[in-house]
Amino acid sequence: MKLKVKTDFDNAFISQWDAFVRAHPDGSVLQSHFCYQLFQSTLNFDPVLIYCLNEQDAIAGLLLGVVIREEGRLKKSFSSRTVVYSGPLIMDGAGAKQEVFNLLLRRLVEEVKHRSIFIQFRPSCDLSVFQPGFERLGFHHTPRLNLLVDTTDRERVKHEMSASRLRQIKQSIKNGAEIIVPDKVSQIDEFYLLLSDLYRHKVKKPLPDRSFFRAFFEATRDGNNGHIFLIRHQQRIIGGIMAPGFTGNTLFEWYVCGLDEEYRSRHIYPSVLATWAAIDYAAGNNFYRFDFMGVGKPGVPYGVRDFKMRFGGTVVSYGRYIRINNKFLYTLAELGYNVLSLMKRV
Repeated sequence: MKLKVKTDFDNAFISQWDAFVRAHPDGSVLQSHFCYQLFQSTLNFDPVLIYCLNEQDAIAGLLLGVVIREEGRLKKSFSSRTVVYSGPLIMDGAGAKQEVFNLLLRRLVEEVKHRSIFIQFRPSCDLSVFQPGFERLGFHHTPRLNLLVDTTDRERVKHEMSASRLRQIKQSIKNGAEIIVPDKVSQIDEFYLLLSDLYRHKVKKPLPDRSFFRAFFEATRDGNNGHIFLIRHQQRIIGGIMAPGFTGNTLFEWYVCGLDEEYRSRHIYPSVLATWAAIDYAAGNNFYRFDFMGVGKPGVPYGVRDFKMRFGGTVVSYGRYIRINNKFLYTLAELGYNVLSLMKRV
């Protein structure tokens, strides 16, 4: 099969792109043109599209990645990375499936190896069949767990949740918390401030610029490609979740937070209610699955995993694939990150 690898595209290609993603068994919004535009609208994000066309100029395979840097000259040098969420996608039944994968991966490495310290794939399906191809180009596999909730039956979803979770949801609503869909940017900014505080003091990982969340809000006002759900109490935003997804496909938990410690004494649980808002929306709007996007490493205690597991679901282990492009900078960045995390604990 004669294949062409390309990175540029025009308006005529976009409908073919999204049709391919929607038709693919493992396709998701995270590999769509919508996500490309979201990355393009975000400060310090640079989307990278690689795709293969067959002899009939139909898409044989595709992957969307994003080069991410932190704000500031020094931080940019030590934080530059390329992430591929839920990709690559390769046409089922293609006789040259491995060849398509190899072409996509090789071109990605060529495109970003001098712009990012490392490349990381975060798959939402099993990519082990492509592991030899990953290894040939210097990637290694690291175990990571994820949690998937089947949302095809709302009553079954509730039945599989823990009794304490159901009780917390009822108590939160009874005590004045409400789930809202934001209608103005100022509400997104309130949500972002909560997330910023969480990531600075607890998560201790980089958070995308505010422009990422504002762009997502503007792009999903029509109800397509996902939602932001916020938790409000007495006109104050106290939690929320950003959940991208194609209807009829998977809804993802990308970012979630809540003032849980502050409101626990009032029997209000903002993070629980925000998570339930997205799961319930998925169950009631033809999404077949809710994807928690990561619950830590196997065998390593992780409080976030304990929190998420009480919503039910099935644990899977697709892992991650990582290629270090610059070992010296990667080692320095890792050392600096660990020192910074330690300093923040003091």
